[in-house]
Amino acid sequence: MNKHTISFFGFLATSASLNAAEGSVSPGAYKLTEIFGLPITNTILTTWAVSILFIVAIRLTVGKPKLIPGKGQAVIENLIAGLRELFEPILGKKAFPMAFPLLIGFFVFILIHNWSGLIPGVGVFGHYDDGDFKYWMRPANSDLNATLGMALIATLAWLYISLKIAGPKFFIWELFGNKADKKETPSAIYAFLIPIFLGVGLIEIVSICFRPISLSFRLYGNVYGGESLLTSMTAKAPFVVPAVFYFYEVLVGVVQALIFTMLVAIYIGLMTNHDEDHAH
Repeated sequence: MNKHTISFFGFLATSASLNAAEGSVSPGAYKLTEIFGLPITNTILTTWAVSILFIVAIRLTVGKPKLIPGKGQAVIENLIAGLRELFEPILGKKAFPMAFPLLIGFFVFILIHNWSGLIPGVGVFGHYDDGDFKYWMRPANSDLNATLGMALIATLAWLYISLKIAGPKFFIWELFGNKADKKETPSAIYAFLIPIFLGVGLIEIVSICFRPISLSFRLYGNVYGGESLLTSMTAKAPFVVPAVFYFYEVLVGVVQALIFTMLVAIYIGLMTNHDEDHAH
């Protein structure tokens, strides 16, 4: 590492220290400018920049897919194969072809944008506006609008795939139907269970309505918390201590991407991963 590199990272650390000293990280995104009347925030700018860099990197690394894969193609294929082995038993064979592209898209998108906050310059450079320091770039998932948007897309996809694979009749029965075996259950008990399962179905509807909130706040809270942690640690000890937390945030980025994607897969699998006799 030459002296210019050391000076560069020293400048980043010093900048982050000064920014942290001015106050804590804002829980919301900053508006930078407008395009056709639409606000462009620092999280949107980071989303565009990181996504473009990732797409270009994949194209340059993988290139045109070949029968005998190169190193870059082999890495991507192994990633896809690993996720396939993880998600296919959860989704079931019928729902897997429809849901897997969405799930792998969620996983990769969330992962690279969780890690975007660790790129030198993200969450460091900015400008002062009315005494408040505004970062030019911030991790996309530190914006609640981004995580809520992904959670709403996941919920709509769950509804569409569930209705498409399981069918409306089974979908309603899974929510409100009497799960007791009518042949083996006495008539009086079976009738008594009907309003109970209806009540359970109503509770399940409430739970489904809260899924976008839980998905979005979990991801947002962890990314924003990590951003605040790195900022405060850099302010206290800018040269050595933050390195430990950088490694920690790398792990947290993977875990949170996996949790979000896994939960969406489980939601879909609960409706679609049934054997044919049960579904019938």
